[in-house]
Amino acid sequence: MTDPEQEIVSRRGPLAAIIFYIVCILLFPAMVIGYVFWVGKLYAKRTSGVSGTAQGPLSARWFQHRLGVRYDEPAHRLLMVLPGISPFAVWLLFGPLQLAHRLSGYVPPAFRYPFEGDVTFSNQVSARQTFYDGVVEQYLADIPQFVILGAGFDTRAYRLPKQWSVRSFEVDTPETLAIKQEAMEVAEIDSAGVTFVAADFEKEDWFNRLVEAGFDADKPSLFLWEGVTPYLDRAAVEDTLRKIAGCARGSVIAFDYFTTEVLESQSLHLRVVRASLQAGGEPLKFGIDSTPPTSDHLAELLQSCGLTLREQHILGKETAGKRALGGYAIAVV
Repeated sequence: MTDPEQEIVSRRGPLAAIIFYIVCILLFPAMVIGYVFWVGKLYAKRTSGVSGTAQGPLSARWFQHRLGVRYDEPAHRLLMVLPGISPFAVWLLFGPLQLAHRLSGYVPPAFRYPFEGDVTFSNQVSARQTFYDGVVEQYLADIPQFVILGAGFDTRAYRLPKQWSVRSFEVDTPETLAIKQEAMEVAEIDSAGVTFVAADFEKEDWFNRLVEAGFDADKPSLFLWEGVTPYLDRAAVEDTLRKIAGCARGSVIAFDYFTTEVLESQSLHLRVVRASLQAGGEPLKFGIDSTPPTSDHLAELLQSCGLTLREQHILGKETAGKRALGGYAIAVV
């Protein structure tokens, strides 16, 4: 769903990369100041209900739009009006990267779209966006209902082709949806075609709320569950999968997950990741057994909940001596 007018040819050769990173090094102090301002304001607004884990993918989509590699006007307009966001900090952080791109034509792996190659922790957001966009394009043209679980600041429902006859629902906590709806009004993003369903996966029956909002469980549906499972307990994950399994045959769910390697590894990087999430009030709780092959454990979980694994993509490397960090999956009813 890339706008042809936004498409660019990005050079990826050694010279382009060298120019890009030299510019970034020269402007690194500005980027550090921008990051400190951003995190500081987000921390100060932590009681507003703005999720840091929801804001991260939105900022990546915002920058991809600025680079011209992935058209997403709703994301571009939404980010700047969210509480806890400082436009000054955004430009300090991303401005040097954009200047470096314009001078070199180079797009760093973390922002390439569509993403190609091995998925690592540093480029997982771009890979994840490519995965979910592909799922929407592959399935939604023939499915009448679209449900985004833990929608956060996702903007896919506002980018669907007008010729698709789809009813869209976004499910998230009351606090997050209230912030999103208010920000969308300020950004003048039309949400008339989307039904917002306020529910907490760990505290409420979100499926009943969804049905009450007009969802028809007897019609095939596409469920997107992006960036959510790691922050739920296992009971909530299994309960959600079982509810989806009770929907009409032909329904599809796409989701991502971490493995227990991310939750338990003593590597410095992953310990810092866990500590940062814990400090932000969003600790990691759930992971698929990382013992190779993870596909067996994933398929077993899905089967126990009434679903069938159709497709899996690995985050990281999975070998006899190295465990996968997570992945992306598609399951069907």
